[in-house]
Amino acid sequence: MENNDKQKVIFSGIQPSGVFTLGNYLGAIVNWNKLQHDHDCFYCIVDLHAMTVRTEPKDLRKRTKDSFALLLACGLDPDDNTIYVQSHVSAHAELAWILNCYTYMGELGRMTQFKEKSQRHNENINVGLFAYPSLMAADILLYQTNLVPVGADQKQHIELARDVANRFNSIYGDIFTIPDGFIPKEGARIMSLQEPSCKMSKSDDNINAYISLVDPIDVIVRKFKRAVTDSEGSIRFSPDKPGVSNLMNIYCAATGSTIEKMEADFSGKGYKELKEEVAESVVEVIRPIQEEFAKISADKGYLEGIMKKNAEKAAYRASRTLSKVKKKIGLLPR
Repeated sequence: MENNDKQKVIFSGIQPSGVFTLGNYLGAIVNWNKLQHDHDCFYCIVDLHAMTVRTEPKDLRKRTKDSFALLLACGLDPDDNTIYVQSHVSAHAELAWILNCYTYMGELGRMTQFKEKSQRHNENINVGLFAYPSLMAADILLYQTNLVPVGADQKQHIELARDVANRFNSIYGDIFTIPDGFIPKEGARIMSLQEPSCKMSKSDDNINAYISLVDPIDVIVRKFKRAVTDSEGSIRFSPDKPGVSNLMNIYCAATGSTIEKMEADFSGKGYKELKEEVAESVVEVIRPIQEEFAKISADKGYLEGIMKKNAEKAAYRASRTLSKVKKKIGLLPR
């Protein structure tokens, strides 16, 4: 199904499994900001996805609200975008069940993230963990999405959404828009400060491995001082220097510089100076976000008002697709 709106529809979701990291911001949210004025954007706090791992109810509520406030603090405009909480739009869960009936066990079993999370949480390999790619497909397809900004590690899920949409369309006609993944060229993968072969993650057990957007300034500086480099001493971008290359990527993403310019600017400098300047560039980015986050979080009425308004906007758009799907598969209207 072709989207008839003048602007292309973009959907992206982020889990409230912890406070957003510098990697979330530079790798995803910065690009969301760039897209928001020229596209019809749906940005979702995917709290239903977070349920695949056991969490305290009060923690999930707080993290969901904090995640919403942080998106606003990072510059997303709630009037230009539809920023909402996934569980506030019941169509996500409804379409996910329907799509489960058009998704094959083998397809879900091949998902790399299912295999990895099953190993990490082998005491809780639940059906939700296995089937959450169907929910992700529902998230995307509900809004007749054209583009999904994703990291390279999420390409597999986009392919599944495309496969399921094509399968459904081949049976019932032109119902779903077939989405394409959009992978930014720069800042897509900010790596761990302690294990630069791994992506920076808010769920990392080592708190020195990631920078949280709400880390105190002195903590941010300290974490960069402890960042892994190597014994060579030269500041150059190379696959055999993952720690140094990661710091260079972070600096360029935070300042808008290029690797080539950075290598020239840092010629003759050591790792101590590199870490100090990277830390300073990140602090300049994070400080205004923290100030805005504190201001938004303190205004409960404002925050809850935006949540309600945007959930209603999202629910209206989602209901248009869900109604067509239900009619096509033979479910009786209410």
